Amino acid sequence: MIRTALFREGFRYRLNNSHLPGKPDILFPRYNAAVLVHGCFWHGHDCELFKWPSTRPEFWKSKITSNRERDNRTEQQLRELGWRTLLVWECALKGKRRLLFDDVISGITGWLRGDLDRMIIRGLT
Repeated sequence: MIRTALFREGFRYRLNNSHLPGKPDILFPRYNAAVLVHGCFWHGHDCELFKWPSTRPEFWKSKITSNRERDNRTEQQLRELGWRTLLVWECALKGKRRLLFDDVISGITGWLRGDLDRMIIRGLT
């Protein structure tokens, strides 16, 4: 959905560049920008879409904690390589507290055209 809307807005991008840390979901070389789209469950977001599983709690705690640590390292490495980073959380697009889709796309396009190094788009709190 995000890629289609951004393409419609005239933005051209690359997908999952394996030469960069974390293989960013959407890469905009012209804007020196990487967009990471995170699922709230898999990346342990503090929103209504994330709940700790009741089965195998040790496994899930370890798995999600390591995902969070890897996310932080990836973002730091991308910034060290000179990339700007935008994190879009699943809750911005789904759930009771989601944003209007047009507002998400406006936020992304505004960030791409702007000069902020880092931005996060999440559902309403």
